[in-house]
Amino acid sequence: MKRFFDLFSSFTAFIFLSIPMLITALAVKLTSQGPTLYWSDRVGKDNIIFKMPKFRTMRTDTPAVATHLLGNPDQWLTPVGKFLRKSSLDELPQLWSIINGDMSIVGPRPALFNQDDLIALRTEKGVHVLTPGLTGWAQINGRDELPIPMKVEYDEWYLKHHSCKLDLKIIMLTFIKVIKKEGVTH
Repeated sequence: MKRFFDLFSSFTAFIFLSIPMLITALAVKLTSQGPTLYWSDRVGKDNIIFKMPKFRTMRTDTPAVATHLLGNPDQWLTPVGKFLRKSSLDELPQLWSIINGDMSIVGPRPALFNQDDLIALRTEKGVHVLTPGLTGWAQINGRDELPIPMKVEYDEWYLKHHSCKLDLKIIMLTFIKVIKKEGVTH
């Protein structure tokens, strides 16, 4: 049922969001050199690495580490990068990862391939068996502001309690958080 919901929702969203996605792609292309999309190596279900697309918000010479490890992340942002991140428009290409089966709409956010502490803790708690999501329980409870152990606690709670009803609640709360731009630090 969850996979059907993911496919139906992501195809529908892709259709309705095609114009905003096109405008976003043009904004990225016109304001910075390099590709429109950034394909990030991410950790998926069962710790399998997959390529996840995002609209590029950082310069092409940015080190491939978690944003909070960059010291001064703002110096690496493209002219439209901060806006895309605050509005979460940079996340829209991840609909492809949902259609492709690498992600779900709701689940723990996929870790970067080199976030060893997050990957190890999720594996220890059994969270690695879940398909990562575009949004999740941790995202609506703090997003970028959460320290890794707390993020994994939220992920583990989701593992133990996930249901269609909870997924719908998370989706609704995500829209509210995105509109209010809550929890985005970079």
